[in-house]
Amino acid sequence: MSDTPQIDRQLLRPGTRVAVAVSSGADSVALLRALIEAAPEIGLVLSVAHVHHGIRGAEAEGDAEFVAALAAEWDLVFHRRDVDTPTVARANRETMEEAARNLRYAWFRELLESGEADAVATAHTLDDQAETVLHKLLRGAWTEGLGGIHPVVKCARGAILRPFLGTRRAEIDTWLWAISQPWREDASNTDTAFTRNRLRHELLPTLASYNPRIYSQLANMAMIARDEDAYWQAEVGRILPSLALPGKPVRGGGRVASTHPDDASLAFEIERLPQSLAMRRRILRAAARQLGTALNFDQTERLMAMLGPGAARRQTLTAELHAERTPREIRLVRRKA
Repeated sequence: MSDTPQIDRQLLRPGTRVAVAVSSGADSVALLRALIEAAPEIGLVLSVAHVHHGIRGAEAEGDAEFVAALAAEWDLVFHRRDVDTPTVARANRETMEEAARNLRYAWFRELLESGEADAVATAHTLDDQAETVLHKLLRGAWTEGLGGIHPVVKCARGAILRPFLGTRRAEIDTWLWAISQPWREDASNTDTAFTRNRLRHELLPTLASYNPRIYSQLANMAMIARDEDAYWQAEVGRILPSLALPGKPVRGGGRVASTHPDDASLAFEIERLPQSLAMRRRILRAAARQLGTALNFDQTERLMAMLGPGAARRQTLTAELHAERTPREIRLVRRKA
């Protein structure tokens, strides 16, 4: 018989009430079964959480009934949430995938905040990590994006855990067959109209023909990126408060900031900025985030160019964020459109 897929036990503490997110697919069913095996030894209190996304009609209802029966089979509390993903996607101008994910995680946080669980465990695998990192790389992510799926996401109360993040999907399928545990296939997982499915079924297998270890290599890069980004965030958090100046200077000394609720600005004396390009870039991006804007690569580089000699005096970075350069300062200004 195949061995039970490895779970990251360092994420699990005795006495923790873990709601296992189960969609009815192989990965989440395997996570539930693996945690059921480990629960007596670790001292976990398990329950099952399922979201009916309101997308796939009778097939989705069948998924919910399957998960409810699985929870009953193991005498576990079953949490179910029904949501109208298509309506929310239209209202928020999101893709169906984005809306479904946001609704799902909003409910997970509700479960934690209500005190019904101390943690929610999701069944993201090493394959999911590789797909996520590659997807974000193709979309031009910074290092924080290349960190991919985090093993632990801390919430206001409790946390979301990914105990399967070091486990390959093939190991999971083999084990489920070995223990005769059924699961349900979601037909949309093979629909190559979705970018993630094209990555899963087309691009990653092609890359694996060049390097069979591409999945673990991408997962390793994610770990390095997370650690690097944590270091830089700490450094920026330490340095930024001593450099950022609110508002703009006035004659006679001092500074004045707008009192309008939709206006805000931060300035930096150019001579006081660190010489390191990496630190400068992160400081400027962090300042933009404080003003409510996430800068992309091109916008950041335009801002960096303003620090050099003969630079433009003004730049419109986004509809709401503008940059102004004086002989001594560079200033970011947010004006609501």
